[in-house]
Amino acid sequence: MDDTVNNRFTDLLARRRCLLADGATGSNLFEMGLVSGDAPELWNVDHPDRIKLLHQRFVDAGADIILTNTFGGTRHRLKLHKAEERVRELNRAAAQLARSVADASGREVIVAGSMGPTGEILEPLGPLSSADASAAFAEQAVALAEGGADVLWIETLSSREEVEAAIAGARAAGLPIVSTLSFDTNGRTMMSLTPAELAGIAREQHLAACGSNCGVGPAELVASILNLSTAADPDMVLVAKANCGIPQWVNGAIRYDGTPDLMANYVHLAIDAGARIIGGCCGTSPEHLAAMRKALDSHVAGPRPDTAALESALGQISTGARAQLGGNLDRAAGSASGAGPRASRSRRG
Repeated sequence: MDDTVNNRFTDLLARRRCLLADGATGSNLFEMGLVSGDAPELWNVDHPDRIKLLHQRFVDAGADIILTNTFGGTRHRLKLHKAEERVRELNRAAAQLARSVADASGREVIVAGSMGPTGEILEPLGPLSSADASAAFAEQAVALAEGGADVLWIETLSSREEVEAAIAGARAAGLPIVSTLSFDTNGRTMMSLTPAELAGIAREQHLAACGSNCGVGPAELVASILNLSTAADPDMVLVAKANCGIPQWVNGAIRYDGTPDLMANYVHLAIDAGARIIGGCCGTSPEHLAAMRKALDSHVAGPRPDTAALESALGQISTGARAQLGGNLDRAAGSASGAGPRASRSRRG
């Protein structure tokens, strides 16, 4: 676990078996009028009522964690919209909006400061130095902390260099740090990181939690959680935040085919795979999240899912993820036969 002092996030994790994170930000904002190509972060000051409404809908659906509207909140992403000098303003405002909804909820709701990729390629493959990337992430992290974030949530990065730069920058804020990657390229990130490699980074960096988000559907994401659970330390908190089914092009727009029932099944399987924080990514609406809340609250621990169980309930798994999963299931079976720590992990939740 992260060695920072306890705060709302670490305290709630210590007292709850599982937490429900929120759903999608971007796809829901498009439904509320955001135009493709515009910066969602500008809405933190231009349309704060809409951002608060989305947070409120997720809280009403049962979310324990809401992510700030700051996925593209570094100066490198904001410069595409001529807003690179507004990093503090936009990130601080986003955290304040989420904090106001959380504090008015009448229960414990965590505000997670979302930190997405810079959009640049880091050295040695690209022009952005690790030091400059860390400085950009630090600028964002400090602003999120000023606005009231409880935890910093680094998501959808794909290279080791950028993940490590983001973690180094996030430390400037003194908050617990979570990192989730998108294993969307045959069981790996776009820059070839595997779940096992993320587990190693989480161990080295003393992260509060690690996991997977976005990707190509719930089945692939739960497979990545299974692979993480085998490689991670037994006490590592794992995060599953899957897209709502598979994206499809319908009438000129991207739609996700996941139903509330599919996302409820995903919750059950994610918990049995070892996740303690479960939410939704692209396409996940408040209606989906309400079904996920019911599933989480009613969950009865089952066996560790295998490939057949995942594909039967959630859809196909890629060849690469299947290969990783096959080896990890074999190792897990060996551990279970010796009554090792992984045997008990598979039924946690």
